[in-house]
Amino acid sequence: MKSPAAASEPAAATYPTTIRNVDLRGPAGRLEALLNEGAPGSRYAALVCHPHPLGGGTLHNKVVYHATKVLNGADFGFRLPVLRFNFRGTGLSDGRHDGFAESTDVSSALDWLHSQFNLPLIVVGFSFGAAMSISACCGPDSPPRNIHALAALGLPVQGFGRPYQHSALKHCSIPKLLLSGDRDQFAPRAELEKIADTAASPKQLAFIPGADHFFTGHLASMQSTLAAWLVATLPSSLTEQDR
Repeated sequence: MKSPAAASEPAAATYPTTIRNVDLRGPAGRLEALLNEGAPGSRYAALVCHPHPLGGGTLHNKVVYHATKVLNGADFGFRLPVLRFNFRGTGLSDGRHDGFAESTDVSSALDWLHSQFNLPLIVVGFSFGAAMSISACCGPDSPPRNIHALAALGLPVQGFGRPYQHSALKHCSIPKLLLSGDRDQFAPRAELEKIADTAASPKQLAFIPGADHFFTGHLASMQSTLAAWLVATLPSSLTEQDR
């Protein structure tokens, strides 16, 4: 596995994939979205959700990009189709930021992936995107979906004037990864451990030593941990892609 070279979108020569605009519709209107197309015969499709818009989070966030590269880039072997989108009120997406209703934006993205690919889904969220992904995938009103793995990167316990309880994890049977830096300023380790203790199995809690909320200087470790968890979690017959 190669270490990421940059936080911004790389040139096509260094990250060979086709990226296309997607006409994604949510409850608040159009959601700006991009699809990294996967290899023929992909056995999963994936969604990656960005951090808090009020902190500058967009679908181009560096953690979102590097998580997308794990799922879609040839270096890691999965080469899945991966959808990224901007939450309502972010970038070119319609609507206004709400702070809670964004979970329905995630639901719309999941519905789009199902309609386009009809494949088992992998969901990865970073920070606010992780919180909204948990609400969409594990909440009491969430419709049944074919979600095989849920990874929460930098899951916040606090931030932007509100606490995050993540009570939906108590009854969520989807295989889950909670991956944070042990110096995450929005999720003290002891608080995140309490949340993980109450979460339903299967689950894995992992900390990257020395990493902050944004995995600054530790993005390669984030990638390798996420990739290893996916290999261990998904059926081996479904993770073997033609190379």
